[in-house]
Amino acid sequence: MSQTATTTVDPGEIQRFSAIAAEWWDEAGKFRPLHKLNPVRLEYLRDRICAHFGRDPLAPQPLRGLRLVDIGCGGGLLSEPLARMGADVVGIDAAERNVKTAATHAMETATAVDYRHTTAEALVAAGEKFDAVLSLEVVEHVADVPLFLDSLAALMKPEGLLVMATLNRTPKSYLMAIIGAEYVLRWLPRGTHDWRKFLKPSELAAGLRATGLTVREVMGLVYSPFNDTFRLDARDLDVNYLLWASR
Repeated sequence: MSQTATTTVDPGEIQRFSAIAAEWWDEAGKFRPLHKLNPVRLEYLRDRICAHFGRDPLAPQPLRGLRLVDIGCGGGLLSEPLARMGADVVGIDAAERNVKTAATHAMETATAVDYRHTTAEALVAAGEKFDAVLSLEVVEHVADVPLFLDSLAALMKPEGLLVMATLNRTPKSYLMAIIGAEYVLRWLPRGTHDWRKFLKPSELAAGLRATGLTVREVMGLVYSPFNDTFRLDARDLDVNYLLWASR
């Protein structure tokens, strides 16, 4: 994870996701896996954020009064539901077409989200701070991982937390996330992921420690082909995993 750039933006990744930006809210389209993941991801986010701040996760708007940033928000699949939970959400993405898609959908659903075409490091330069910093399925697409992690940590308020999700670099993840998802099931366009950019939990934890953060939990996200659903499993980190960290 050597620092090689002064930006986290990978132009090739931006071009790849921009090409399919219009399909973000199509549950049967190219982002079908994220729609399948979303209920489990949202429950994890709600519960960990509420536990950290002493909130009731079952309250009508459990995140009211908290300021969140969704880094790499895409079409807003996380930003919108989190806003409906009461959070003040800023959703950012380096792909302008993603931001436009997200903003249009939020307008159609009358959901208040502050969407911006910008980067994490630009928010840091602007002095922005958040109670919770979220970056799900993003770190495996950035050009400079240390700079990206530094930026995430810098955006956190002192008492805040960071939640991330990514793919482990294992033979099983290559089989399922690359061969299975992109070539066999064709859930994603070929070339969406580069297995070499996947991070092992130990590597991501080490990168976060370098920013002054401590990983508090690592949780596996496991796909079940029998009922076409995802579930949390702390014992299985082989493919997808979530983690949260704080100072």
